[in-house]
Amino acid sequence: MTTTAREGATAIGPAAPRRSPVRAWLLEGLADRSRGHPGPHAHPESTEKTHSWWRVMCLTGVDYFSTLGYQPGIAALAAGAVSPIATLVLVALTLLGALPVYRRVAEESPRGEGSIAMLEHLLSFWGGKVFVLVLLGFAATDFIITMTLSAADASAHLAQNPRLSSIFEGHELAITLALLALLGAVFLKGFSEAIGIAVALVAVYLSLNVVVIGVGLYRLVTVPHHFADWQTALTTAHSNPLMVVVVALVVFPKLALGLSGFETGVAVMPHIDGAPDDDPVKPAFRIRGAKRLLTAAALTMSVFLVTSSLVTTLLIPAADFQPGGPANGRALAYLAHEYLGSIFGSVYDASTIAILWFAGASAMAGLLNLIPRYLPRYGMAPHWTRAVRPLVLVLMTAAFIITIIFDADVDAQGGAYATGVLVLITSASIAVTLAARRAGQRFQTVAFAVVSLIFVYTTGANVVERPDGVKIAAVFIAAILAVSLISRLSRAFELRVDEVVLDPTAERFVRDCARRTIRIVPNEPDLRDRAEYSDKLRQVLRDNDLTDESDVLFVELTVADASDFETTLEVRGEVMHGRYRVLTATSSTVPNALAALLLDIRDRTGRQPHIYFEWTEGSPLTNLTRFLLFGSGEVAPVTREVLRQAEPDRDRRPHVHVG
Repeated sequence: MTTTAREGATAIGPAAPRRSPVRAWLLEGLADRSRGHPGPHAHPESTEKTHSWWRVMCLTGVDYFSTLGYQPGIAALAAGAVSPIATLVLVALTLLGALPVYRRVAEESPRGEGSIAMLEHLLSFWGGKVFVLVLLGFAATDFIITMTLSAADASAHLAQNPRLSSIFEGHELAITLALLALLGAVFLKGFSEAIGIAVALVAVYLSLNVVVIGVGLYRLVTVPHHFADWQTALTTAHSNPLMVVVVALVVFPKLALGLSGFETGVAVMPHIDGAPDDDPVKPAFRIRGAKRLLTAAALTMSVFLVTSSLVTTLLIPAADFQPGGPANGRALAYLAHEYLGSIFGSVYDASTIAILWFAGASAMAGLLNLIPRYLPRYGMAPHWTRAVRPLVLVLMTAAFIITIIFDADVDAQGGAYATGVLVLITSASIAVTLAARRAGQRFQTVAFAVVSLIFVYTTGANVVERPDGVKIAAVFIAAILAVSLISRLSRAFELRVDEVVLDPTAERFVRDCARRTIRIVPNEPDLRDRAEYSDKLRQVLRDNDLTDESDVLFVELTVADASDFETTLEVRGEVMHGRYRVLTATSSTVPNALAALLLDIRDRTGRQPHIYFEWTEGSPLTNLTRFLLFGSGEVAPVTREVLRQAEPDRDRRPHVHVG
């Protein structure tokens, strides 16, 4: 062990084993990543330069704005002639619902934890952990489908380019897999979010879209029959104007792809400039920047959503949106080629392919932050999930499988993507509703509750209409739960304490006992009266044939939340009834904490402590189950097993006695 910078604190953990070159390459950086820095980009402010909010907006924009590559085509295919009106409903929900929700999320989680962390703080114990795991399943659906959908749409733009179609058409699946493989290779080599690249990509891409949409709007103004044709299509399908509005309200959930990007917008908060005098717990300057980011991104995207839906729906024949049609998955690119020529269209295609590929990179970075933030801390993933490269291989395998299942079809993946997006936004809405209620803010509680109900309806409608998202999310959830359960069981006998901190009184107790033999007696606190300690001490002396009670230290551990895994053990010393020295602490499990304390005392004093247990009454199987679920139960043998795994050398292992 190595003594940390904190006075009275000792870091806990076995020495790193020797690794083969391949294993060392895969796990590079794992030993340097502490519990406080679980992901490769979890705290970029400590390792990377921060940026103005508008530059960071471009980082989330490669995900959010790149949906223009496929959103208008999917919207027209899903809602038909009603698409522009349904898009207005979607924009209203964006500005009046999602935006206020995530501005509140930014206040509540200024370090980029997002809505999942808010719910984790509001819920506790095993129920909270399981709920977080379920949300992680939907988050994995969202981010991985972002990668596969973006790569599939990039391949569609490449294969349907008039200059390249003869070469690439019919090979969309192979192109998509190649793009994903290239993405994985970049992360295996080493990737950090290049905000400068993101700014350039977003600036070029949005500028080209302004040109394409501007030409489309000019065409609508100068050729009036397009509006007339659209009105005819609406009235033919729905003679009553009121029904058009009703239909728009019913079908707008199909357009939910236009809501993507909010969760990413919060996740990138640590990249935003802070002020020197910012409160580290609640950095007002950074929060203000994040709110500007979210607002600017939402307003920008809202304008593009409405105008792109209008020009694509009115200018492109409905048949061309169908699967296999020239506008399927690339409606704006279709207009670029149609009205601005093949050279401009090819430039637009190249820009779209670049930003879609970079959107996959943004999604991958999001997952590499999200998964290590929770699973290893819960004890529900192997240690290697803290390293980038093994996790990249797992995620890329999942992306390959999904791409093959959906045959790189943009339309087929739209429902799954929308489901992941909507579930995360719904969870965020519920989280801020609960936060407002807890803060006693009645108006905000009611407003957020209404937004939550709308998103619950939107999510439910999307699930009923396109259940693929729930099916994929169910697979991810089942896999996460299965891996979590297996990992938790396999890691049950780990030390599970990363740091032991003794207060001055506890340090004095340990230092005094180190002059002779250090004897530790665990005690389950009850009344804590004089009789409790005297009876316990008399029993220990009798059961172990001891005569000297001068070096005995009582240890009392309280289990706070047994569902936690990694903890810091803060030990306090106190003298009870003028005679008995007692060390008290709170932990998620009794045996693992006792083992960590024994090893810490050994390393502080250079002497091997002795600990004295009495056998636990009852069925060993029942007691083991109690240990796994509630952190107590079969204390004596489990403590010994934790010590055995943490210290292979018997000559250096603390002594365990059971009477």
